[in-house]
Amino acid sequence: MTLTAILIVSAALFGIGLFGALSQKSFVMLMMGLEMMLNGTLLAAVGFWAYTLEGAPSGQLLAILIMAVMAVELAIGFALVVAVYRKRQADVIEALGTLKQ
Repeated sequence: MTLTAILIVSAALFGIGLFGALSQKSFVMLMMGLEMMLNGTLLAAVGFWAYTLEGAPSGQLLAILIMAVMAVELAIGFALVVAVYRKRQADVIEALGTLKQ
C-alpha cells in the first residue's frame, strides 16, 4: 500500500466522520463522528510515520498520544452525555436550548 492510498482512506474516514458529526441529532452519533475524524487523523499520522520517518520512535509516540486523546475525549464526552440526560432527560442535541440551567 502506498502513502497516497493511505491518505485517501484517511481523508475518507475524516470526511465520513465530519458528515456524521454535523448531520446527526443524537449525542452518541455525534461522538461516533468525532471518533471517526480522530481515527482518520491517526491513520494519516501513522502513514506518514511509516513512509517518511522510516520507523522512528517519534511517530509511534504521536500515534499513542492521539489514542490517549481519543480515550480521554470519549470518556469526557460520554460523562457529559450522561450528566445532560440525568439533568434534562434529553437524548438529542435539539432538545437543549441552552446549557445555563
